[in-house]
Amino acid sequence: MAIESIAPADPKPETYQDIYNKFRFGFDTWLRNNAPGSVMQRLSAIDADPLGREQFNQLLHLCHQAGVSEGFFEYYFLSGPQHCYDVTRVEGFHGSWLGTDAIQSLDHLAWGMYRLYTDSLLFFGDVRTAFRSFRVMSRGDLNQFFAKHRFNTEGMKRRGKALPLANIAKDHRYLISEMACKSYDSPDGSGSALENYLMDAYEQFRKTGGAKVTVRKLLEFAFTKKPIPERQTEFMFSAVDILEQEIDSTDELRARYLSIFKSFETARNAALKNTAYFLSMASDLDIYVATSMRDREDFRKMADFCEHTFKDPALNSLHLRYFDPTVSAAAGHEDKGLIECLMVKCAKVLVYNAGKKDSYGKDAEAAMALSLGKPVIFYCDEELRNRMFSEIHPLSRLIDFRTGVAVGALVTSSERQVVELLLRIFENKMEYVVEQPKPGYLRLREKLTNSVVRVQTNDEMLRETFWNYYHGNS
Repeated sequence: MAIESIAPADPKPETYQDIYNKFRFGFDTWLRNNAPGSVMQRLSAIDADPLGREQFNQLLHLCHQAGVSEGFFEYYFLSGPQHCYDVTRVEGFHGSWLGTDAIQSLDHLAWGMYRLYTDSLLFFGDVRTAFRSFRVMSRGDLNQFFAKHRFNTEGMKRRGKALPLANIAKDHRYLISEMACKSYDSPDGSGSALENYLMDAYEQFRKTGGAKVTVRKLLEFAFTKKPIPERQTEFMFSAVDILEQEIDSTDELRARYLSIFKSFETARNAALKNTAYFLSMASDLDIYVATSMRDREDFRKMADFCEHTFKDPALNSLHLRYFDPTVSAAAGHEDKGLIECLMVKCAKVLVYNAGKKDSYGKDAEAAMALSLGKPVIFYCDEELRNRMFSEIHPLSRLIDFRTGVAVGALVTSSERQVVELLLRIFENKMEYVVEQPKPGYLRLREKLTNSVVRVQTNDEMLRETFWNYYHGNS
């Protein structure tokens, strides 16, 4: 059936409503309600007369769109290639379409177009811009383009395990924190700040006629007599293991202190060794964990989270390399900052564990990862998750600085979903839903968490200004 032989028709007959509904996302002027009647007539006949590339291009031209290459047509409509997600999981797919030489039905056409919308939003942020690039590519060019965006799943499985990290007991991991390091540090060998404060406090306590006292009450007494607000939280945190122990002499206090100091030295030495191991695997790092830990319970919970999540049997075959913040330390906070920035840059994925309180550090790390275009999984409780979806949050949407594409975090309150997301990411099996809340405005949602990960605006001035300015000044 030649396009030229079709007489013009009413551009909006009732029989075409299914076509309008099927292609509700629009493609600039193509397949919207103002498409020429001849285009709608040809699409109405597609079940009886499959649509080849030549007529497909004629339909595009009639809608004032450029045609597509043979490679484009084959890639998006006639094949199920290895891709950045499983194309056979896209809604409506039917295996009989693969290996044919023409589009067999409206569902078949919609399947290919849905893939195009998804890829456009993922990698260009704009359907029209992506189409201009993709439409002229050969099959080899398209394979090569998407291969760069795929994770090397088989390579991850073949590489085997990394060198084992030094073990640190979960109950002692809080001792590698910066607060503990400041408390126990003894740069001149004359005793740490915590030790000196405790000894001085005990001497003052004895002068009041006191006898036995717990370390907690001793510190509370000392802070009353000699207030140093900036260190009160630090010392209480660092001495938590001995706070309830009673002492009745200087020797007993020193023994109590030394017992925890030895645990600190053991934990810190192991953490420094682990940091060297993390640096040694920087080029192969899979996951960076961003979080903030304020007390021992935070360290315990974070250690459990890392163990339950990254050692889940479903992920075993990937031999994951992940940066565990509960077992890593640095010589100083400046070095720690450099290490963490490098880890974020090198990691393939960032997992943000919200914890109990906000923190500039973990927010900055997540923002850095999003700005690099990396997948970011935001794990938080249900209340915070709901706020993330209903309110504006700095991590809801940022810009990949390299491409200008708006990227969003994957937000979940389920530890099980964190595991599933990691598996889908590294196995190139993510699933997406394209939605259009208003004409020309597109959102790409990740299917498991319903998180918005990409956006295309329908504000024409913003669209044109953004892309012209962004790429013109990059």
